[in-house]
Amino acid sequence: MAEIEVPEEITYQGIPASPGISIGPLHVMARGFSAPEVYEIEDSEVAREQERFGAALEVTKKQLIELQQRLEDLAGGKESDIFEAHRMLLEDRAVVDKVHDAISERGQNAEYAFYAVMQNFLEAMRRIPDPYFRERTADLEDVCQRVLRNFKGDGEVRHQVPEEQHILVAYDFSPSDTAAMNRRHILGFAAELGSVNSHTAILARALGIPAVLGLDGTVIDIQTLTPGILDGYAGKLILHPSEETLTHYRTLSAEKAKVRTALEAMRDAATDTTDGRAITLSANVELIEELPLVKRSGAKGIGLYRTEFLLLNGEEMPDEAKQTAAYSRMAKEMAPHTVIIRTLDSGGDKLPVEPLTDPEPNPFLGWRGIRVSLSRPAMFKDQLRAVLRASAHGKIAVMFPMVSGLSELKRARAALRECMDELSKADIPFNADMPVGVMIEVPSAAVCADLLAPEVDFFSIGTNDLIQYTVAVDRVNPHVADLYRPTHPAVIRLIKRTIDAANANGIWTGVCGEMAGDIRLTPLLIGLGVEELSVGPHQVPRVGQAVRSLSHAECAAMSDEALKKGHSYEILGLSLALARKYYGNLLD
Repeated sequence: MAEIEVPEEITYQGIPASPGISIGPLHVMARGFSAPEVYEIEDSEVAREQERFGAALEVTKKQLIELQQRLEDLAGGKESDIFEAHRMLLEDRAVVDKVHDAISERGQNAEYAFYAVMQNFLEAMRRIPDPYFRERTADLEDVCQRVLRNFKGDGEVRHQVPEEQHILVAYDFSPSDTAAMNRRHILGFAAELGSVNSHTAILARALGIPAVLGLDGTVIDIQTLTPGILDGYAGKLILHPSEETLTHYRTLSAEKAKVRTALEAMRDAATDTTDGRAITLSANVELIEELPLVKRSGAKGIGLYRTEFLLLNGEEMPDEAKQTAAYSRMAKEMAPHTVIIRTLDSGGDKLPVEPLTDPEPNPFLGWRGIRVSLSRPAMFKDQLRAVLRASAHGKIAVMFPMVSGLSELKRARAALRECMDELSKADIPFNADMPVGVMIEVPSAAVCADLLAPEVDFFSIGTNDLIQYTVAVDRVNPHVADLYRPTHPAVIRLIKRTIDAANANGIWTGVCGEMAGDIRLTPLLIGLGVEELSVGPHQVPRVGQAVRSLSHAECAAMSDEALKKGHSYEILGLSLALARKYYGNLLD
């Protein structure tokens, strides 16, 4: 009997985007069209699968001919030629032969063999420098989707890999892809694109999904059903792991689980420093479905509800009644704690509120945040009225994102007053004293924080954007990712300036960006005077234990020293030294 060849272990190095370890089969998802079910076939089934492929092609060709004729009848021009090009692709012998070979060589069903072959073509086209060829990928994706749809309903439905637990691998994931993931089935995910500071990575950490990004040029070589390990701590994706590697990661996973269990036992303990300074520990939330997780985490409220994720289920914001129901439910379920609702923060790397006729040359400096809301007053007031109406059902606060100066804040507050007047006239109850805050995430807002503070009840520092705008680094651009430094002296000074302005006006300051969940920086933030930290639900226990381990006085002395330093690494070193001193076992 021939000896069975054991595949060689392969390790791909990427960027550790979200901590955790996942062990299981890989499922590869092509960008642009949905991955079909995949199952193994016997040698005797190869001919049948090749026939199924041929039948799907024939149906697709007929559809394309009909579409071409219909478009010619309607438009009478050459626009219909696109479908002729699509049909010619399906008749390309090179494509057909590759799929036939893939069916027999992979021993997998026809639709998945077609999908795998076309994914190779797509990825190759995306890497061609010529923009014309890159743009043609959309045409190819459309053809692929048509063919895959024409496979459906043919033959017996077998088990689908995505219905089992798996590690999802793709060229890229958008924030909406991440938020919509089935968390019961996905053990973790990996992608070629992305950086540790991308919104996708932030969501992965918030949802507790292990993730590795930046696996440049690897997806094209990975096959579905390959056994693998995803190491979100070290940024590794391991294919065909050896028994030795599996043993190592199972042991490491068990050790991490013990730490999590110990932290969860402390979840209801107060988050006060050792010398009695109270720090409010809240959670960041994208979806209402996360509320049970938030309550189990021990968070004392919601410090950031990202309402742009209401756009997930449609192309526009839900109406006032639907938003009221969502916000009211959140307020009731989180009682007696406060829920801070951020008004729509659309644009940049977040979900768009509406399609733009012309793509923005630089979305991060374009139409986003409060700018969108102020330019769409009807939509803005729908949201504000919904927030106010929900305030009658629990503790609700509202805050405005991406405010760059006093004029924007005053316009937003004027809209809120108009909504209060409208609800009063209609005898609709609301909390007239609902707290109002502003996010400090633009350097100009931090510089004039003394002007903004008298107008609001609290500040919430969005460190993700504050850092990128202060140091002029696109936080999702891997080419400059090393320049995105949370402890840059300018960033720390702006945070301190904001907190000092808040203290002078008798209001509190929180942090809801990624810095809040980075326990290496907890000593620095506490020392600077932050009173609230809002983090992903999965991060709450770890951050809570970090807070309880620290002395505010010692942190304050350290932060005073940090403000004198001229280099990022020096500031990080000071904060990290205290973190290691008091909770080194929590550091990854």
